[in-house]
Amino acid sequence: MLFAAKGILIKLAFAEGIDTVTLLALRMGLSVPIYVAVGCIAYRRDRQKAIPMPAYIKALLIGMIGYWFSSYADFKGLETLTPQFERLILFTYPLFVLLLGAALFRLPLRWKPMAAFGIAYLGLAVVFLADFETGGGEIVVGTLWVLAAAVSFALYQLLAGGSIAILGAPLFTSVAMTGAAVVVLLMFLATHPLSALLVSSRGFALAVTLAIGATVLPSFLMSAALSRISAAANSTIGTLSPVVTLFLAVLILGEPLRSVDLLGTALVVGGVGLFTVVDRRRR
Repeated sequence: MLFAAKGILIKLAFAEGIDTVTLLALRMGLSVPIYVAVGCIAYRRDRQKAIPMPAYIKALLIGMIGYWFSSYADFKGLETLTPQFERLILFTYPLFVLLLGAALFRLPLRWKPMAAFGIAYLGLAVVFLADFETGGGEIVVGTLWVLAAAVSFALYQLLAGGSIAILGAPLFTSVAMTGAAVVVLLMFLATHPLSALLVSSRGFALAVTLAIGATVLPSFLMSAALSRISAAANSTIGTLSPVVTLFLAVLILGEPLRSVDLLGTALVVGGVGLFTVVDRRRR
């Protein structure tokens, strides 16, 4: 539910006049110190492990290439898309994990999961066509940005697996998030004066909520869940995410509850849920 609130918070921050790069800089600047602190604790706890320097460099680069671009593209997409449609697009990132895994890492490409994603993308098409009638070209641009975010996040996940095995999840996350933060802050300094960080009190409160409530806290809760329940169960529970975003958008942003949104959400959640079942049976 906290992850699902991310798009809502971003939209509220945009309404305060905060642009994409500034909001991203605030988010990373506020959240990374916490990740670094956790990473330092993990390093001190496991410092007897001999971790080669290239492993740290690789994790840093993965964060720079994967998490930074994924976040930036996602924020750019939300400039024109509704939070519920953005969440539906991001929710289909496992498809790109399958495709990129087959293309780059020679992983087997299975057709039953692909059929499940056909149902999900039918749902995306339903919502896209309805939004395109009112938004036109802006909807196309926003959709392409969020699709790019989904592809980038899928690549991040594929690349992260080996590094997590070496560094451990807390230390890897700390290093990768630091790498992403460096790129974000350099982008901000290259395009904005430092005074741009002096946003309104409401805008700053939204940035803090985004950084802590929709970034740091849910990531740790997810890790805690994975230590207690299976990844398949975690994914199944995660199908609630687009539904939560849909109703939060209606309740907080005043978005209309359209039948086309309900249909599209049902198809996407159903498709991704079917993929989870098929994948679990395969294992």
